[in-house]
Amino acid sequence: MEGLILFIGVIGNIISVLMFLAPVGTFWRIVKHRSTEDFESLPYVCTFLNSFLWTYYGIIRPAGGLLVATVNGFGVVVEIIYLILFLVYAPAKMRAKTAILIGTLDVGFLVAVILATWLALQGETRIDALGFICAGLNIIMYGSPLVAMKTVITTTSVEYMPFFLSFFFFLNGGVWTLYAWLIRDVFLGVPNGIGFLLGTTQLVLYAIYRNAKPADSISSGLLEEGRQHGEILETT
Repeated sequence: MEGLILFIGVIGNIISVLMFLAPVGTFWRIVKHRSTEDFESLPYVCTFLNSFLWTYYGIIRPAGGLLVATVNGFGVVVEIIYLILFLVYAPAKMRAKTAILIGTLDVGFLVAVILATWLALQGETRIDALGFICAGLNIIMYGSPLVAMKTVITTTSVEYMPFFLSFFFFLNGGVWTLYAWLIRDVFLGVPNGIGFLLGTTQLVLYAIYRNAKPADSISSGLLEEGRQHGEILETT
């Protein structure tokens, strides 16, 4: 059983690494154009926060947490690079907005959670409290795929829901749900189970709309909304 757990966890890590690297194309475009254009920084701010907390959770979890900590530790490093690039190439107004978000969520909220769980709680209570927070953040972040799917249905276009991204989202959720079941971790299992179901739904929508012609009445605003939420999907 230990060998199976390790194997599933390593597969999950590989898929998660690919998902963390999914926005590389976006940031290559940002560097090439020396501008963040209309891209938002919130997805990367939230993914950094989420990855850091899961890294902390994996470290303090006595069994089965090592692989959770390592892959999310990698995610923390990647998101730091993304955020630095965003701050370098963003216009002054967006740079200020991004700095406020980082200060509020990635510093203020993060420090508050770490201090509260470390100083006020101990043992299993600390692990459970942090697990609730991590799972809650993951579930909230799944709002972005829901909006992306709404955009696909409204526009009858899969332009902002790439197939391979949806496929890896499906695989990532499925593998980590299986891993969570093997190590009996409900906090890891619930959000990834939701991710697996959303990934499955995205693939079904892709199959339905992949050859459909976009409606003539689509506004540019809807497409822009889909693109922005596609960016959030890339990082969750």
